[in-house]
Amino acid sequence: MDLGLENKRVLVTGGSKGIGKGIAEAFLAEGAKVAVVARGKEALDKVKGEFPEVETISADLLEKSSREAAFQQFVSTFGGIDILINNVGGSNGSTTMETSLDLFEEAMNLNYFSAVHFSQLAVPYMKDAKEGAIVNISSVFGRESGGKPTYNSAKAAMISFTKSLADELITDGIRVNGVAPGSILHPTGNWQRRIEENPEKMAQFVKDEIPAGRFGTVEEIADVVVFLSSKRASWVVGATLNVDGGQSKSNF
Repeated sequence: MDLGLENKRVLVTGGSKGIGKGIAEAFLAEGAKVAVVARGKEALDKVKGEFPEVETISADLLEKSSREAAFQQFVSTFGGIDILINNVGGSNGSTTMETSLDLFEEAMNLNYFSAVHFSQLAVPYMKDAKEGAIVNISSVFGRESGGKPTYNSAKAAMISFTKSLADELITDGIRVNGVAPGSILHPTGNWQRRIEENPEKMAQFVKDEIPAGRFGTVEEIADVVVFLSSKRASWVVGATLNVDGGQSKSNF
């Protein structure tokens, strides 16, 4: 299937490792022009070494001014933007009563407000072009309990934001959708660390919680993201798709 993504200008936040890196690689395979933005210089250098054609942008995405500078660097390099992937995120804290308000605010800033901000920066360029795509990476735990409250709250907000922004922009030719991954295994992720710490416990987790009987892969997330970004998904508007091997308990 030709997804028609050749030479499309793609920005992936949190793209130096894990799911974000996999998404960037998938777009490259489609012939797109890709930049990744992340904080860690070492990880960005590693991406550049592996994929010399990728533009790397170093920025602390917790900071509004850093997000603005990163976006302007992208536009200066590519002359505009066709596709935005809001992938950056992270988990912190523990239970609600044992987590400071500062950590809740940090989680919202990184996981949610960064997506709102980058979308606001990108949309004027997409409106001028009368087309564009935004894909927000949330989580199955944005729809149901599980994981840490800071993370879940931010991802729930992102799912709601995805729908509201999609309805606002579709008449401008801009599609907004989301992907809600389940438990995805990659070398730099929490699931890999937990497997190394307690392989028996993790084997039982997979047996009990994931009907497909295994963790998901970065590539399985990236394939869905790339499809949603393409015109082959032209009638998918405001959806957040679970990509989880059946892990989610939700019927919706």
